[in-house]
Amino acid sequence: MASKLPHLLLVVSTLLCSLVHAGYSSSGGDESSGGSASNSIGTSKCDKNPLAELTFQLSGSNLHWPCDSTKNIYVQSGRYVPRNVIVTRAQLQRDTAFVALPRYKQGVPFTLGKVNLKKGECLTKIAPYPCWAIQEEGNCQALQSVVDVAVDQNGLLWTLDVGIVNTLEQPIRRCGPKIVAINTANHKVVKSIDLSDLVTAESRLQFIVVDYSKDNKPFVYVADAGARSILVYDITGKKSYRIVLPKATAPTSDVLYVALTSKADGTSTLFFSYLSSSRLYSIKGEYLRVGQGAGSIIDVGPKPYGKQAVLLGADGGTSLFFRYKGENDIYLWDSETCFKASNLQEVQRGGDCRLSTQVLPGHKRFMWALESNFHDFISDRTGCNGASIVLHPVVKECDD
Repeated sequence: MASKLPHLLLVVSTLLCSLVHAGYSSSGGDESSGGSASNSIGTSKCDKNPLAELTFQLSGSNLHWPCDSTKNIYVQSGRYVPRNVIVTRAQLQRDTAFVALPRYKQGVPFTLGKVNLKKGECLTKIAPYPCWAIQEEGNCQALQSVVDVAVDQNGLLWTLDVGIVNTLEQPIRRCGPKIVAINTANHKVVKSIDLSDLVTAESRLQFIVVDYSKDNKPFVYVADAGARSILVYDITGKKSYRIVLPKATAPTSDVLYVALTSKADGTSTLFFSYLSSSRLYSIKGEYLRVGQGAGSIIDVGPKPYGKQAVLLGADGGTSLFFRYKGENDIYLWDSETCFKASNLQEVQRGGDCRLSTQVLPGHKRFMWALESNFHDFISDRTGCNGASIVLHPVVKECDD
């Protein structure tokens, strides 16, 4: 897939140039701000994606409720505050997106959701997944705060639940951290893994990745930024490891980004880097799966131009996606090449209002970008409408 992706992006770019030169326009005359509640697509300076029919706006004000009375009860009790809801991570499976809605603030009614990606439903509702019962805050058999999700090759949805709510206000530890796996075919929980024995008082779990060995055994990797570690869980063998990363990899334990690449022969590599680090690192899956960290970590190289870079995701092959801190242009790097500026390919020019939090493969064979004004959300600058969240294909528009 990695080798096909640039071609796909080029085809899309050519198509967009044709549309522009033919006088095609998906935008109207209204230029609303990024925090507006406009339901239209392509009418805001923040929404420049020409593939309007494949651009989905998500909002904490547009959730799916069983009935109005239930919604009213949640609102009146303070369990639903629309502006406090934000989608930060997603996974795509055919025309469905599974999304993480962390309970960063009070008033998030559910923390794992599902969105239908169907043409004509640009402002689409977010429904709890797999059901309302599993979303109950304070019930340790339920999900407390899902910060990341991953769908594997067998259709299992793996969720990382940190067990702590209201993390941006007054943090409350409701339950221990856990990984919950859900079969997306029948929507049943098939596994729950308690991570309490793998974490420390300093732990801050942030991202989850699922890997399969060449003999088809599943493993889960979790980024623990606070403890400078990668947690490894052998699903079949029911064994776990905590690989402590060298101090040199973490100037400041801020955000520990991870992304997994895979070659055609099944060889996998986990790339990782702290936001504040000036370098990118990697470790092969074969070493992670046996808990071998010492001597196995590779210094891939310095980040281009000395800038802080955000690792946005992988394409399912050997390519990774990046953006620079505070910037929204998206770059692709084939990990089979040397990690340097000349090997980074710009695949999307970003807007001014939102920043990409993830790039992921999926629906209609596109690479997709999840964007939001998360920077406004964490500083309470979104207003009563809450966060501006958009899911759309990664496309590069031609120059006029």
